[in-house]
Amino acid sequence: MKRHSLFFSFLFVLVFTAQQSIAQEQKTDSELITELISKKRDFNKKFGYGYRIQLYNGFEVEARKMQAKFRIEFPDIKTYLTYSQPEWKIQIGLYKSELEADRILNELGLKKKFGAGVIVVPLGK
Repeated sequence: MKRHSLFFSFLFVLVFTAQQSIAQEQKTDSELITELISKKRDFNKKFGYGYRIQLYNGFEVEARKMQAKFRIEFPDIKTYLTYSQPEWKIQIGLYKSELEADRILNELGLKKKFGAGVIVVPLGK
């Protein structure tokens, strides 16, 4: 009888320590969430998902004039001059959501200053 209780005690300790060592190797939920958020941010940086405000779409000379005018008025906001045949585009900012881009567009009064052609455009979709 004493041998059986000693055997079961040993077996219990063995199973308990094995379970504890396995549990220590597994990541916690917060670590997994942090890791997923980091991967999502890296993906977004690489592929450029988000929204920008497009000020102009057309000829190169006009696009460069529009870019210079914008840089004088708003030096803190980054501008992007791109060429997609057959047109040049001036886009500004990088916003996570369309709502955020619309809010900036309205707060800065960009339609009044740069014309009715100012729109919010999605990136990478």
